[in-house]
Amino acid sequence: MNANPSDFSKTNATVFPILFALSFSHLLNDTIQSLIPAIYPLVKNSYHLTFSQIGLITLTFQLAASLFQPFVGLYTDKKPQPYSLAIGMGFTLVGLITLSLSNSFYLILFSVALVGTGSSIFHPEASRMAHAASGGKKGLAQSVFQLGGNAGSSIGPLLAAWIIVPKGQFSVIWFSVIALLAIMVLSYVGNWYKNYVLNREAKKASAVVEKHHLSKSRVITAIVILLVLIFSKYFYMASLTSYFTFYMIDKFHVSVQTSQIYLFVFLFSVAAGTLLGGPIGDKIGRKYVIWVSILGAAPFALMLPHANLFWTGILIVPIGMILASAFSAIWYTHKNLSLAKWAWLLDFSLVSPSEWAVLARR
Repeated sequence: MNANPSDFSKTNATVFPILFALSFSHLLNDTIQSLIPAIYPLVKNSYHLTFSQIGLITLTFQLAASLFQPFVGLYTDKKPQPYSLAIGMGFTLVGLITLSLSNSFYLILFSVALVGTGSSIFHPEASRMAHAASGGKKGLAQSVFQLGGNAGSSIGPLLAAWIIVPKGQFSVIWFSVIALLAIMVLSYVGNWYKNYVLNREAKKASAVVEKHHLSKSRVITAIVILLVLIFSKYFYMASLTSYFTFYMIDKFHVSVQTSQIYLFVFLFSVAAGTLLGGPIGDKIGRKYVIWVSILGAAPFALMLPHANLFWTGILIVPIGMILASAFSAIWYTHKNLSLAKWAWLLDFSLVSPSEWAVLARR
């Protein structure tokens, strides 16, 4: 693929080819990431793991996926790396190969750490590129970008149910083809980012410097509120994603494949909520979308433990949609607050609550 600046001559227009490429690569990345929790029932039975060991796998995976992320963001703020996305996917590729060949608990930990590292490299710079390609339609751009990720997260459990569960752990290596495809797409995006966006920023560097006009106390208050909201939101989602299949198997005695289908329904609802939330936030205000996404899911979440199998399948749809509706609003607010020196804390909060969910489970 060739990506030249002349292909996108309108610097203030939304660059949809790049947005779709980023969304597609986000889909591929998160499809791979979602394979990790999706194969928990398989590895638990194969290696006779305890739930604490399953939690440790998740903890290792999420630590790798979150701890490096703010540092990657801080570094690329100063020195943008157009091809860092492709490099990150290389870590994911190696992680998939080692995971398919792992024959012990500790090798599994090492493998998921590599996959998580790839994710931590991917997300900060990919989000920046989506922001740069938005052409001012920032809610739409983040919705398109996040839609790919959430769609990939929903596809992963289905692929695990269809391929990995019946064919075994070694079939994970087949998904390395997805990583190779993602590397090709991300190289194309990197060419655009290098030849177009960086040149444009260099021309504008001496002209206008964007500044916010909020007081220090107001910025700190906004960051603290976002931290609390994001923590509660991701705590619930990470818990449900990691242990929902076990819950379905234990309570309703369904098969592993059936439990993966229910997980797919939940994650597909998350993808739908992400797509709808961006334009709604652009129209009515992102603040309202964030609050509704937190409080609106509470009644359904409280009913879920008492529901039968049929109503469980119904309730997880509004839970997923409402929780995910604020994804683009949170990312957009995060970008606006990124001028503040404390905003790097949000990079941790956007992914790390899942580790606390694992620790709570233990």
